[in-house]
Amino acid sequence: MELNIMSINTASKARTQLASWKVVALAIGSSLILAGCAGNPPSEQMAVTKSAVNEAVSSGGTEFAAVETKSAQDKLKQAELQIYEKNYKEAKRLAEQAEWDARLAVRKTQAAKAEKALQDAQQGIEELRQEGLRGTQTAPSQGQ
Repeated sequence: MELNIMSINTASKARTQLASWKVVALAIGSSLILAGCAGNPPSEQMAVTKSAVNEAVSSGGTEFAAVETKSAQDKLKQAELQIYEKNYKEAKRLAEQAEWDARLAVRKTQAAKAEKALQDAQQGIEELRQEGLRGTQTAPSQGQ
């Protein structure tokens, strides 16, 4: 009976130690993964964001979507500061927001330019119509 109790206690202790090691290994692994994520600057996101902000500016965003373009530029600068301070998670969040602000600025700029082109075309049509009306009004009097 005594031998039976000893083997049960030993097996129980071995399982407890194994479970403890699993918990420790899991904790170490998780902290390494988190440290790895927190330790890498969001270089790819920053490159994408810079490209989007440059596109917003070069497409005319400062004229047609000034608020969105300025917001994108400001958030990009804040993201760069966060990278300098090694706060990479916040830097990535700001860079993503800046990218979307820049993309919105580009779309609003495209829409504004399309609207202006439509208005110019309508004005051209109206001028041609008026010119055509003047031509038909003066034509009969010249023939008489």
